[in-house]
Amino acid sequence: MKKQIDSVDDYISKFPKEVQEKLKWIRKVIKDNAPRSTESISYGMPAYKTNGKPLVYFGAFKKHIGFYATPSGHSEFANELSKYRQGKGSVQFPLNEPIPFDLIKQIVEFRVKENSIQT
Repeated sequence: MKKQIDSVDDYISKFPKEVQEKLKWIRKVIKDNAPRSTESISYGMPAYKTNGKPLVYFGAFKKHIGFYATPSGHSEFANELSKYRQGKGSVQFPLNEPIPFDLIKQIVEFRVKENSIQT
């Protein structure tokens, strides 16, 4: 039985050092660009919310880091994300390639603005 992950620090600590560094940078990009976001573990991975709404999630896997910005975050950046493997509302950044931190920043900024719109 797997031990429950209680925090983002706990989650990141489960991976090899080189993966931890990438995860820490993604976390920093999110926190720097969504300073009012709340951080938690949801679906077994780091999750962020603003205004009570999901913002982004990320998770490490054997060969990639998954980044989840809901379908709107991905459709808004479809051209920039087109070189990566994708699913509905998800993109895979291969671990053997540079992580596009600036693109992650742009997506987070977009999602923060989107979540601030009152519905």
